[in-house]
Amino acid sequence: MADDKLDYAQPGPFTTLDATQLPLIEGLPDDPVGICAAVQGLVLQPTDAAELGISEDRMAERNIRPVNQLIATLTDLDPAPLHRPRTPGTRVIGTCRHFATIACAILRARGVASRARCGFGTYFQQGRGFDHWITEYRDDDQGRWVRVDTEHLGGNFVARPDDLAPGEFLTGGEAWARYRDGVIDPHTFGTAGTDHAWGPHEISGNAVRDLAALRKHETLNWDEWGRMTAAYEGATGPDYDRLIDEVADACRRDDPPALTRLFGHPDLAVPQRILG
Repeated sequence: MADDKLDYAQPGPFTTLDATQLPLIEGLPDDPVGICAAVQGLVLQPTDAAELGISEDRMAERNIRPVNQLIATLTDLDPAPLHRPRTPGTRVIGTCRHFATIACAILRARGVASRARCGFGTYFQQGRGFDHWITEYRDDDQGRWVRVDTEHLGGNFVARPDDLAPGEFLTGGEAWARYRDGVIDPHTFGTAGTDHAWGPHEISGNAVRDLAALRKHETLNWDEWGRMTAAYEGATGPDYDRLIDEVADACRRDDPPALTRLFGHPDLAVPQRILG
């Protein structure tokens, strides 16, 4: 199909900025990593917000999916352009997904091919893979996608958060393939701060979310659809595992026709209730 191959330099449903918002990004840096670094000053994690005593009413901001709505929330708090320093209280409350997706939206608005990726960071704790989202941009000179931990640029979790090395971040599909090959213990992959959100179902969930992100549908960390809920409840079997095998392989190969076909599968397509 002619539309199989997506242009990642163009926005998608959740990464389209309003025309009136484009002037807000004009003062941001020109380079992709500089843009990602600037996004750090736009988002505040819910735990940090709680510690600062920010109103519980504002915690709902973490459920906002479209970046244009996130930017609208930011400008309601402070109408200044996005390159201006913001106090923590005038940042939007969100997760790693919001850091990654806002950066992706701004990069696309600048015409830079970029993607938000859903998976696991292996550098937060030895022997563990923590649920995480990062941004990647296309470096045409090097002919590769560069992975950036937008939330943790400047931090000390990993040597080069601006250019993550292979294996430091695993997409959901990459982690799933390693689990199926017996390379990783799936029960060491999951969501930090929880006792229950670990295991193969957490990996398969992120594989499905990463497929959606590769089709420009960057869902929330906790969005569930298709058979994901059943997987979390241990109610799926070998047929679903084989489907996730296909997802992992298509994402690994970055195969547009296969990604399109799988994204149209009734167990994998993002439903309208999430698209809004």
